[in-house]
Amino acid sequence: MRTVLITGSSSGFGLLTSITLARRGWKVIATMRDLSRRNELEMAASTAGVTSSILIEQLDVTDSTRLGQRVVALLALAGGQLDAVVHNAGIAVAAAFEDLPEQDLHRVMDTNFFGPLDLTRALLPSFRAGRRGRIVFVSSDSAFAGEPTNAIYCASKFAVEGFAESLAYEIAPFGVHVVVIEPGPYRTEIWRNSPRVQPANSAYGPLLDTLWPAVDKHVAKTAGDPQEVANAIAEALDAKRPRFRYPVGTTARIGLFLRGKIPTALMRRGISRYLGIHKVKL
Repeated sequence: MRTVLITGSSSGFGLLTSITLARRGWKVIATMRDLSRRNELEMAASTAGVTSSILIEQLDVTDSTRLGQRVVALLALAGGQLDAVVHNAGIAVAAAFEDLPEQDLHRVMDTNFFGPLDLTRALLPSFRAGRRGRIVFVSSDSAFAGEPTNAIYCASKFAVEGFAESLAYEIAPFGVHVVVIEPGPYRTEIWRNSPRVQPANSAYGPLLDTLWPAVDKHVAKTAGDPQEVANAIAEALDAKRPRFRYPVGTTARIGLFLRGKIPTALMRRGISRYLGIHKVKL
């Protein structure tokens, strides 16, 4: 039985991927920062009849002081060798960059970028020793171009893409594949749970008042079924020769196609008009 470790499994892509892979015969080590949020996954596993294939474990990818200890324990559950890891844990905070509290800036980068790096580094000796495996990063179509009030989230995903592309060169000789999953907007908790920061005296107030309703309208119109992303991750893990990049959803595929083809200034004008913020005067 192949074994996969998945981060951020309490909801969204992580939960659905855990169930999907368990149904496909994988042993799943489903991790989450806070085990008090395990109920939804437990209920889904019971409904799907895969409870025995899913081990729910605590793992906070931002806790660098305990990460090594937790990796040792999780590898023991896998019999000393993982077949794959899915870096799915992620958060977002929306704000004009000048308004973004410093602690939120670091929290997003620690969760979305430095956490996956630290976990990858801790797991690489095991993958190299086994001379096989898949390292999957759940990125975003927000890595294709900048987005207003989403600077730090976009930065974290841009960084993941650059890291993944570079890492792929280094570990390919060991038989280990790197995969990047790039979803567009999907109906997950990140849209409901991500805070929006707008101080009462923000210089960007008129911009935010126009932008955020337009973003909500865009997401409501375009967001897809998150099961599509879980299926893409499963496809990448089951493929004999996985692709490096899996854009998921129409907007992600369009974004990948347009990457580098349209001048940045033209792209910015188009997005500003689509969101209606080209008319805002500050």
